[in-house]
Amino acid sequence: MSDTELKLDEFGPEEGALATDSGGEDKNATDLLPVFDVPVAISAVLGRAQLSVAQLLQLTSGSILELDRKVGEAIDIYVNNRLVARGEVVIVDERLGVTMTEIIKDGDSAA
Repeated sequence: MSDTELKLDEFGPEEGALATDSGGEDKNATDLLPVFDVPVAISAVLGRAQLSVAQLLQLTSGSILELDRKVGEAIDIYVNNRLVARGEVVIVDERLGVTMTEIIKDGDSAA
């Protein structure tokens, strides 16, 4: 390794976690090994509803809660409470799943 190349674990906190070297070399998955075990929370949001406390207390088993989405409309996929994608609900081996149909770039998250 030359003097101008640095491993990711050699960067200090002031230099940023994913700085790239000036040599133009491509990074690969092994360069990210330190972050592979970082836990993330993923949420797939079918829709939202607003209720008063009185309405909430009236809900019983079998109550219908109307959401702000239409049938067939894309759901929002959040990672650590940040919108990152939109997708569709699918069934995989009798379980619900989500397939991503659109990746949200920074600034495109207006919903």
